[in-house]
Amino acid sequence: MIRRNPRGDLPVVHDSAYVDPMAILCGRVVVHADVFIAPYAVIRADEVDANGDMAAIVIGAQSNIQDGVVMHAKSGAAVTIGERTSIAHRAIVHGPCSVGDGAFIGFNSVLFDCAVGEGCVVGHGAVVEGCDLPAGFHVPATQCIGAHTGIANLERVTAEHSRFSEDVVRTNNALVHGYRRLAGLRPIESPAGFDDPALPD
Repeated sequence: MIRRNPRGDLPVVHDSAYVDPMAILCGRVVVHADVFIAPYAVIRADEVDANGDMAAIVIGAQSNIQDGVVMHAKSGAAVTIGERTSIAHRAIVHGPCSVGDGAFIGFNSVLFDCAVGEGCVVGHGAVVEGCDLPAGFHVPATQCIGAHTGIANLERVTAEHSRFSEDVVRTNNALVHGYRRLAGLRPIESPAGFDDPALPD
């Protein structure tokens, strides 16, 4: 379901993306090329700041937002998901928040008021709050990382982690094309230089 927020903003979805009919996109949401949004995902950009403004929730090309994921933002803050990034089942991503390209965010994990760098892996059930996680780090399952935690004890992402992340992206990219075909939507190639959706004025 794609619907307006109280301010009147309507999501903008690239023609080559697939949004499951059981997902909800509300408000100032921008979905780029070849994105897969699974059933029961909720991406809701409807809160405003004290001046009535809000930033967009932006999903980068070839990323996947899996079943039951919730994305929202406090007081109109930005949420940015990079390209070829996976947000796995039932994760919560709450703005202000950014997630870099090629990251994997595990099942039931929580991100809030943070920046997760390129290629990071956040394990299942982990929490990242109030801090910046540099590129290429691994947060183990169920671990909590915060402003005063530090990253000295965190390991770097391994080649095995990277292969897993890439396989998840590959699998979900195939789902985009498969579900579009089942829905009777024409296949769309997304070559370099495609026109991504632009935010409305």
